[in-house]
Parts: sequence; C-alpha cells; structure tokens
Amino acid sequence: MKPVVRFLVRGIDVVNRRGKPLGARLVKVTGKRPYVIHPKHLINEPWHDWYAPYLSARDVVLDVGCSNGAHLVRAASRCRSIVGFDYDPGQLGIALRAIRNQGLRNAQVFAWDVTGCFPFREQSFDVVLFLDVIEHLVERLPVLREIHRVLKEDGRLLVSGPNRETRWRESLREAGLFAYSDADHKIEYSRAEFLAELQAGGFVPEGEVMPVVLDTPWAGAIDALGGISLSLYCRLSRWKREAALRRPAESTGFRVVARKAP
Repeated sequence: MKPVVRFLVRGIDVVNRRGKPLGARLVKVTGKRPYVIHPKHLINEPWHDWYAPYLSARDVVLDVGCSNGAHLVRAASRCRSIVGFDYDPGQLGIALRAIRNQGLRNAQVFAWDVTGCFPFREQSFDVVLFLDVIEHLVERLPVLREIHRVLKEDGRLLVSGPNRETRWRESLREAGLFAYSDADHKIEYSRAEFLAELQAGGFVPEGEVMPVVLDTPWAGAIDALGGISLSLYCRLSRWKREAALRRPAESTGFRVVARKAP
C-alpha cells in the first residue's frame, strides 16, 4: 500500500471509530433517550429485528447477553415469555426500565456471567437469541454448549457475528491497523469459520447465511449523524442494507438460524 493511501486509510479509520460512540452519546445529548444508546436500536426496520419472524406466540425464549434489552423487548411482543441475562448491571438497568415502561409482563432480566453455567434445566427453551455477543467472548464453545443444553431438541438458535473479510477490513490490515470493527471484539470470522464454530458447538444452519448491512468506512460518520437525526440515519441504514443484499460478501456480519446437529 502506498504511503499516501495508508495515510488516508488511517484518517478515515479514526473518524469511523470515533463516530460510533459519538452517535450513542448524541442520542442522550439530543434528548432522543435519557441514556446513552446506539441509534440503531431506535429505528424500526424489519431487517434490523431479523429474528422476529422466527418467533411464535408459544415460544419460551432465552436472550444470552441481552445487554440493554433492545432485542429482548422487541422479541417479547412475538413470544410467550422471554428471559435475558447479562453481566453489566448498567445495561440491565436500561433493560428493566424499558420492560417497565412498556408493561411487558412476559419479560424479565437478571445479572449473570454469560460464560458460566446457565441457571436453567436442560431443554428449557424453544428459542435462544445470541445476537452480537459471541465475538466479545474468549471462551465461546462452552457458551455454545450451554446454549445447546438448555435448548429443546427441536429448538432454534438465532445467532449473529462479525465478518472480517470485507474489503474495508482488508484495507485496514494492509495499512497495519487494528482491523476488527470493535475494540472489544475477541474474534471476527470468515463465513466458513463462523459456521465451523457453530458446528463445533453442536449446531447446523437452517437455510442460508444472511447478511446484515454494508461494511463501509463511513459507518462511524453515519452513526454520528444518527445521534442528531434518526430520519437521516434510517435512510442511510436502508442504503447500507440494500448494498449488503447486493454484495453479501461485503456485509458487516452474518446472521444464522441454527438447529441442534443430528
């Protein structure tokens, strides 16, 4: 990579990485929410809540690593009951507030170490949500095996993880930069690696691997704009989504509906 190109990539990377937390803070500063939260959780797009069509009114659901409950409260309207756990009391406080504000009697959350043994009996759940969590863990197979244990034999795992093989990630590596999309990520995957890890945990995909949104170097700037204008953020998010559908190899990550392996 030429020095001038490397310098340009470094500059764009700085803007990109600062934009995400800035957008979350601006949500609070501009009064969209009384707490810091990423603007993606404030838009109502069907592709964002991709797991919803896989839930039914009879399902008992577990949300592993539920964080601020953004997915949990949306899923609650589609299932019989849902319980989520996470290690972060601050994020759980936001989740509890959302549950109370929306009067969700079928939803609850509690503090628990995601990497420990789950406090549930075998085959307790019809569906397990494991959304954008696996990449934050060092020991992942034990967690997948715990999910396998508490999931019913005919249950579904709805899981997502990040893609490390986009052109932007490759440009970052060529420039000698940290190429993961989040500083807290312990791993990012190729498509084959992601499916292999799920298989090692006892799961096989049901249907195709689904894309998320385009991995663009301007994602941080879009996130920052989202903290100011949700309508503009929605339009730009739709553009990213449509681009990922056209070019799934350039998606930020993978979404998989999985079953227990035979």
